Amino acid sequence: MHLDHFGATAAGRELSAYPKTVGSPALFVDHGALVGTLDYGTQRVATATMAYKWEPLDLEQAREQIAVPTYAVKIIPGYAGEQRLCDLVRTRITDVTVKGAWTGPARLRLFAHAMAPLADLPVREIVSASHILTDLTLAPVRPVHDYLAR
Repeated sequence: MHLDHFGATAAGRELSAYPKTVGSPALFVDHGALVGTLDYGTQRVATATMAYKWEPLDLEQAREQIAVPTYAVKIIPGYAGEQRLCDLVRTRITDVTVKGAWTGPARLRLFAHAMAPLADLPVREIVSASHILTDLTLAPVRPVHDYLAR
């Protein structure tokens, strides 16, 4: 997760299911396209475009897309470099109120950057894209499996 505020980036990043780092995200409408950009410093590292409000998406289907659990492996090293924590964790989005949802054609462009290696992801095809406006709550992170437990 790239955030443009250091306090938000530093607060709880070890406890979150989302790795956090500094970046400058933006989302805006430009001539009928929803455009999302991500800059790292002065360099653009990602641009995504989608047709704006192209086709309505069923609100229940949109809620199901948003409410899918998110999993991550949390690794926290000890003082001597050994693994202190290695857990599979899960978080969910709850209390979802969908205010609007659309689907449409989309494109993604990733740029190589040593400190924001998004372009290293092997994106081969955009399968679908959705633009969903919600009120929601991010539930606390829960451990699912401790890889260091004996």
